[in-house]
Amino acid sequence: MADEADRFTTMYDACRGRVWAYVVSRAGRQVADEVVSETFTIAWRRRADLPPAPLPWLLGVARNVLRDTVRAEVRRESLAAEFRDWTERSDHDSAADIADDVADRNALLTALATLPDEDREILVLTAWHGLRPADAAKVVGCSAATLRVRLHRARRRLTRAAGAGTGTAPADRPAPAESARVREKV
Repeated sequence: MADEADRFTTMYDACRGRVWAYVVSRAGRQVADEVVSETFTIAWRRRADLPPAPLPWLLGVARNVLRDTVRAEVRRESLAAEFRDWTERSDHDSAADIADDVADRNALLTALATLPDEDREILVLTAWHGLRPADAAKVVGCSAATLRVRLHRARRRLTRAAGAGTGTAPADRPAPAESARVREKV
């Protein structure tokens, strides 16, 4: 094991600067340290797979880590933009409709934020991303029947949470048309 550690340390010392320079040239200094760190963590875990000349292999790993990092950041920014757009969008029909729409959206976002992650994920997959329950079930790793039950419960909890935020008692459930509107907005 000491031999492996020494070999890895030698390889790290020889290649770290070039891997770091590659990442900086692709993405800038802000993410370079994190990507290089992850690259060498992967290299340590897969040290048996390291070729005799490891630099090209390391650059390939760094490229993949960078790609995954950029994708994750794009997803986060996209979701944040979607939330902003959803809360700031207006239909320009009338001042009362705009105010009601904004209040509804804010109440739903607030209610959505109070739900457990599992509920939020199912609601977002089906309503926001438009997945059918069978497809959403594949994403979360359960059967379609199980997802339908979870979706039903998540919608019920969302309706209750939205009602609690507006001061509506649980007995004062929204009319069916309002419930459909709640599901459409989520």
